Amino acid sequence: MKSTLSLEQKYDYYERSVQNAENEVKFMHDEYKRFYGRFPTIFREDFCGTGAISCEWVKRNKENEAYGVDLDPEPIRMGKERHFSKLNAAQKPRMHYLQQNVLTAKAPKADVICAFNFSYFIFKTRKELLKYFKTVRKSLNKNGVFFLDIFGGPESQKLVTDVKKLPGLTYYWECQHFNMITHECTFAIHFKDAKGKKHENVFTYNWRMWMLPEIRDMLVEAGFSKTHAYWEGDDEEGGGNGEFVPSETSEECEAFVSYVAALS
Repeated sequence: MKSTLSLEQKYDYYERSVQNAENEVKFMHDEYKRFYGRFPTIFREDFCGTGAISCEWVKRNKENEAYGVDLDPEPIRMGKERHFSKLNAAQKPRMHYLQQNVLTAKAPKADVICAFNFSYFIFKTRKELLKYFKTVRKSLNKNGVFFLDIFGGPESQKLVTDVKKLPGLTYYWECQHFNMITHECTFAIHFKDAKGKKHENVFTYNWRMWMLPEIRDMLVEAGFSKTHAYWEGDDEEGGGNGEFVPSETSEECEAFVSYVAALS
């Protein structure tokens, strides 16, 4: 059934299903301090969407400043309504939305840059992705960190649908196409609302799925001094517990979500 969601519902459902801006900001702050012994202040969120993470960044500390970069005016407009409008008078001047290309974004050098929600998968060739990583490296301060998230595992390459039930909402993550030769793939997000009405293809993504070792190799080639991979701990039922720690080993699993930190 075709989606009839309003823009407000569309982004509300998305953020409820896949984002926890407060946790992500805490993770980046804590890891940066572990690397450099101080908390970061200047932040750039690439492919920022509504800029929920950027707005959370400026709320965390009165010294923090954030730049959310995205080409699409729709999520930026919704972000200003959903998040920027809720900032106080002291926080708003430190939050900047930039409707720009991440490859040519004009922003001050940052302590931290992130590309979350697998957004950089939009770059389908090694040349394109390496160019982006080099751009990020040049945009960081001397003591800077680039954070990415990544997903993978055998199940993520199969035409399957993951389902997550939330209060008054069901979230569907569907792999609709996967080319094993090129790793080009199509994923879609569907929702079922509290009335039981399903909204198909609310968000769709045409990507190349990159592998974790490929990403780390390219980050070093782009000029980063070191990379750290993170692995999620298990809960009592054998699922993820939401706590990510640096690791160079992993257990065998069908699917995973993880992080990478690259130091300038």
